[in-house]
Amino acid sequence: MPVLGARILDWFGFGPRDHAAHGHGHHDHVSGSHSHGVIDATIATTDRGIWAIKWSFVILAITAAMQMVVVALSGSVALLADTVHNIGDATTAIPLWIAFLLARRKPSPTFTYGLGRVEDLAGIIIVAIILFSAIVAGYQAIDRLINPRVVTHLGWLAAAGIVGFLGNEAVAVFRIRVGREINSAALIADGYHARTDGLTSLAVVLGAFGVWLGFALADPIVGLLITLAIFGIVWQSARSVLTRMLDGIDPDVIGDIHHAAAHVPAARIVEAKARWIGHRLHADIAIAVEESLPVCEAKTIIAALEHQLFEHMPALAAANIRLANAVADHRHGHPHGEHDSH
Repeated sequence: MPVLGARILDWFGFGPRDHAAHGHGHHDHVSGSHSHGVIDATIATTDRGIWAIKWSFVILAITAAMQMVVVALSGSVALLADTVHNIGDATTAIPLWIAFLLARRKPSPTFTYGLGRVEDLAGIIIVAIILFSAIVAGYQAIDRLINPRVVTHLGWLAAAGIVGFLGNEAVAVFRIRVGREINSAALIADGYHARTDGLTSLAVVLGAFGVWLGFALADPIVGLLITLAIFGIVWQSARSVLTRMLDGIDPDVIGDIHHAAAHVPAARIVEAKARWIGHRLHADIAIAVEESLPVCEAKTIIAALEHQLFEHMPALAAANIRLANAVADHRHGHPHGEHDSH
């Protein structure tokens, strides 16, 4: 039961996030610092995101087209609204697509870290779209409770609702998995957005079944319940995206830094910071070593620590490691940098 409960929570977006952001195994590196091939690893990662967005858009477009055929045959206004909603949701691929394309641009004198943060902005836009969808769904449900409407062509309506659910759920699973794979909070949020669309389509099916049983208010009641679920996903997605924008990270990331440092006994971490820039992780670390060590040996320790960091943290793009004055750190509780290494 606990496992089933965890899976249900994860399906709704309340489970573990950013699974690829940390780990203690040895993985294929995706950081630009350790990739020396023809294609820069960051571009390869964003290409993966663009690939996911393209196919998601295709799936949603096919789903909406099939629903439009049923709308033409059945004349269902409710299904028409759901179809228009799905078409609008497919357009959420546009801000993500633009964000991933901009993230491929090289750093400039103005944007020295590149434009990875554009992904966070795209995530905010997507969260706003999810919130708008929740408000519209709630309004329509309340309106139908106050002003009941006759629902016709129940068979076609149910079939189209199932198609809408399956199409959106396929897109949701696709986007969430790829988003976690490349550590993109925006793509994950858009995946949960697609899931809300599937729930909305499924509500059409449940409402049609309730009407078929003779309960005319089944459709608006189910709509209200789905609206509550959508607001829950809005909260989850907004928290994830806003945490990234405010340089928040999972505490396990700092744990991974210390774990990597444990493999270099001569290095003692005095301070460790990390933040996401798009779907790439940047770390700023201060270490204390024996003051009597020659500079060449200190550089060897820094290089060893850098190697361990990239070994244990596949999402790490850059590590700024500096030597801290051990005496000053003991007295004042913070490091005073003497040397830097990237």
